[in-house]
Amino acid sequence: MLPRSLVACECWARDGLQSLPQVVSTDHKVEMINRIVRAGFPKLEVTSFSHPKLLPQFADAAEVLRHIERRPGVSYVVLMPNMKGFERLEACQKEGYGASEIILMISSSERHNLLNFRMPIADAMREHRAIITRAHALGIRVIGCAGTVYGCPVSGDLTTADVARIVKFYLDEGAQTIMLGDTTGVANPRLVRERIGELLALFPGTEFIAHFHDTRGSGVANTLAALELGLRYVDCSIGAIGGQPATTSAKYSAGYTGNTCSEDLIAMLHEMGAETGIDLEQLLSAGRRAEQIVGSRLRSNVILSGPVIHGESPVEKEGSALLSAERGRA
Repeated sequence: MLPRSLVACECWARDGLQSLPQVVSTDHKVEMINRIVRAGFPKLEVTSFSHPKLLPQFADAAEVLRHIERRPGVSYVVLMPNMKGFERLEACQKEGYGASEIILMISSSERHNLLNFRMPIADAMREHRAIITRAHALGIRVIGCAGTVYGCPVSGDLTTADVARIVKFYLDEGAQTIMLGDTTGVANPRLVRERIGELLALFPGTEFIAHFHDTRGSGVANTLAALELGLRYVDCSIGAIGGQPATTSAKYSAGYTGNTCSEDLIAMLHEMGAETGIDLEQLLSAGRRAEQIVGSRLRSNVILSGPVIHGESPVEKEGSALLSAERGRA
């Protein structure tokens, strides 16, 4: 059974774009963010404050925040890698064009955290504790993200205790929501039910965010499993793009990358009677525009097939009209 109200966060402009080697222009980012908001998403990732030399894709983070349209009730989310990045956001916040929420992430795997963030978990916790204090002082909500929740591409399987260590840290420090990141798409619905079930028992009342990657094609199925457990918050990305940041670092996971596909997920949820508040036609239009901007075919199935037709299709109507005309001439 699905929750009565669910909140889908669109991640194209941040988690989606971070995997692309080519830099998308600021104007195109702003255009897409505005399209996403107009489609009805109540929450979206808009940029990252990663170091511009490490991730040139987000060198324009402040400009994006400055120029996007703002709609009351919509949460504008940015990824926050470290204190230097937060100091840049603080300047934006004080000038009136900051963020509603920030994401802080620590991998449940020590080895992955060293590869991805270049610091041990203990050091990351000390830095994040200070960032959370300053964020709350500015009225910014905090999403604490545990990464590699269902397994690590360099360490292999992880235990629920590994994940719980990160979840507990963020909750103790006052994070409002906890993201459960399937960083390289290793989850399956059975593992999702087991792991999230154990975390719900350990941390009752916690608002968890289901963030699945579609590396192995299971993003939509895993998201549905999380929703059926009662989670209200889900992440997705137009065209299923996203994944490991396109930096000069070595790849730690081979094959496809990408997030749960927004078009496919929202279309399926609508078919199941879920209320998302998202206009599917506007979302599909944004998906087609995203393909033009990145210059390639993305991974949405519904972009190709269109939504399910429950009445007489336009093709059938046209065929019926032609048949009637032929009969009239007979």
